[in-house]
Amino acid sequence: MHAICETCGTQFDDRPAAPAHCPICEDDRQYVGWEGQRWTTHEAMATRYRNRLEDDGGLLGLGLTPAFAIDQRALLLPTQGGNVLWESLSLVSDEAVAALRARGGVDCIAISHPHFYASMVEWSRALGDVPILLHEADRAWVQRPSPALRWWSGDRLELWPGVRLLRCGGHFPGSTALHWRDARRPRGALFPGDALQVVQDRRHVSFMYSYPNLVPMNAADVRYMRSLLRDCRFDDVYGYTWGRNIRGDGRAAVDASFDRYLAAVAA
Repeated sequence: MHAICETCGTQFDDRPAAPAHCPICEDDRQYVGWEGQRWTTHEAMATRYRNRLEDDGGLLGLGLTPAFAIDQRALLLPTQGGNVLWESLSLVSDEAVAALRARGGVDCIAISHPHFYASMVEWSRALGDVPILLHEADRAWVQRPSPALRWWSGDRLELWPGVRLLRCGGHFPGSTALHWRDARRPRGALFPGDALQVVQDRRHVSFMYSYPNLVPMNAADVRYMRSLLRDCRFDDVYGYTWGRNIRGDGRAAVDASFDRYLAAVAA
């Protein structure tokens, strides 16, 4: 069976029974559910959940309904060089795959960090064994190996002109953001996962080593992130879940957020 953790949504490799522990949830960036470690499977999920397909800020968003685990949503990015599925989900449905194929399919899957690996191998297979791009610094967190995994290194990876992955670090060593600015997105957009998390007021981002356990990110990591993003122009910032987006003046909002956070942790 390919067990799926009900708290973080990660799918594990094939084994006769569910694991005794979920190392992702036992890490201090996450948590074990209050009722203890609980497991499901992709087959069981398909009887209780469905993929939610909706526009989110002008892009096709994919999620689960009812909400499951961390409740991230994935986005289809139709860049000039190819289609990227940004982030992953625990459930793959025929309806979702058909919707992606109707929009030209998916050329690669890129995921920000281990909390959102979910059922990434199921998604790759359903979409034609497309490559899954992950930063090598987070290799140890993969729970279901696959030939589809493509490990990249360093701080920048250009997928196509105007589309690049950036290793921001901080939340996880390999925490990744995607920057997209080409003819199809001339004002630019940033997709930061949890490296920079769009907060509830949708006018700022913030930086945490652990979001559920409220552990702030190291100031040195935030300063590094600021230097890495310095040359990126973007108008919009797309957060990790539905509607958690900054639409317009995103660059100014991120700059102000860097100032605010670094002043707070230095006080």
